[in-house]
Amino acid sequence: MIRTVSIVPTILSDNKQEYREQVEKINVFTRRVQIDVTDGEFAPATTLDVTNVWWPKNWEADLHLMVARPSECIDTILKLNPSLCILHAEASEDLIPTFNTLKEAGIKIGVALLPSTYPGDVKQYIDIVDHVLIFASQLGVQGAQPDLLQMEKISIVRNMKPEVEIGWDGGANISNIRALAHADLDVINVGSAIALAPDPAEMFQELVAEIDKNGVVL
Repeated sequence: MIRTVSIVPTILSDNKQEYREQVEKINVFTRRVQIDVTDGEFAPATTLDVTNVWWPKNWEADLHLMVARPSECIDTILKLNPSLCILHAEASEDLIPTFNTLKEAGIKIGVALLPSTYPGDVKQYIDIVDHVLIFASQLGVQGAQPDLLQMEKISIVRNMKPEVEIGWDGGANISNIRALAHADLDVINVGSAIALAPDPAEMFQELVAEIDKNGVVL
């Protein structure tokens, strides 16, 4: 049985005007969106700083922080009040204190795993989070080729914590979205396939229609 899968557009930008344009385009067709932020240290690319991101009040925003020391921006995160805040297991500090602060504020917490990270090695995080993000591409880059072998982690995480929401981030597009949807995921984040489409709203609907198809997945 296929789980109900949500297609969640992502925003990644280093430019305030471009960021606003992406928000306005996405706001037409969905309410759950992932906002990607990098610090130029944990990820080589640099996006808008977390102090410069925003979203419409009616959004269910997932804030994905690709940063080395998320505790340094905890006050800003609390002010933004995302629905979900995703931090990387590979950050250079213990995430437990930050996770606890977010939970106390009523913010759901998630942990992202880079391709080199085995889920069992970060069990202490998976045990307490609401969401596990399987990261399958390059940090801070939209449109990079996905490492589909990362799909093997899905069943490992599901066996560790059956009720956790599992997301995928990296290279999802119309050619592979159905295979991903059949892989026991709950969320598939989509970046450039939507952002660079001539009609982002139409592409979003095509992706939704594709995951609803039955039959052989090639």
